[in-house]
Amino acid sequence: MPLVLRPKLDDTLPIEAEALRPDRLASLSLNQVTAQPVYHGNRRRTVGDCFVCEGDPADGEVVLEGDCRRVKHIGQNMTSGRITVRGAVGMHLGAEMTGGTIEVEGHAGDWVGAEMKGGMIRVRGDAGHLVGGCYRGGAAGMQGGVILVEGNCGNEVACSMRRGLIAVGGSVGDFAGLNMIAGSLFVAGGFGLRCGAGMRRGTVVALGGTAVAPALLPTFRYACRFRPQFMGIYVRQLRQWGFRVDAEAATALYARYCGDLVGLGKGEILVREAE
Repeated sequence: MPLVLRPKLDDTLPIEAEALRPDRLASLSLNQVTAQPVYHGNRRRTVGDCFVCEGDPADGEVVLEGDCRRVKHIGQNMTSGRITVRGAVGMHLGAEMTGGTIEVEGHAGDWVGAEMKGGMIRVRGDAGHLVGGCYRGGAAGMQGGVILVEGNCGNEVACSMRRGLIAVGGSVGDFAGLNMIAGSLFVAGGFGLRCGAGMRRGTVVALGGTAVAPALLPTFRYACRFRPQFMGIYVRQLRQWGFRVDAEAATALYARYCGDLVGLGKGEILVREAE
């Protein structure tokens, strides 16, 4: 039986719970788990003060049930194991993680997978700003791994992304792919303003076609229309993961735009075209 935690405090104060990661808790007894430190607002408390805990920590899976919108830093720096959130979750989910799997059955806050280096995060609902992004003052955002968001995302998705894959089933806000260094961002829905601003390398794919394609900055240049062979690999893998993308996207025609020419200019935005 996995370790199951249910929030038991009914107030508006955030809970900072970096301790909630399966690789850290697997070697502990249930009593030791409840004694792990968390912060409730600016007060140092324990997991047992803030959550009802039951199950076996050695199982390698942590399950959070209920409204966890105020719970932040779940899975931060985790290296292995599995976290399942049966509800909504707060900011910094899976930030800087290097391995393991996190699945959220509801919505997630800002900074999902910020500066992560490996593993997989799947959000069944919407996510906030800076998914896979870079913390202020940092050198790079997401540096490996996979983030799948089935709903919509906020601003600055893939900000300063260096490596890895982000796929969004809905729409994204402003500055998607801001200062992207490398990596791949797939978006099935619409875009906000200034997509790809400051891109150096990397790929942004508008799977939804010209009807919802981003309004490109004047520092992007049209290059060609082609059928990228790598799309077949990506589409097959996304479908294997259960992410909703139609099979025709693998062989569709795409218009390629290169930029951002205010910088290195080796990034690309691919817009699916109707045939």
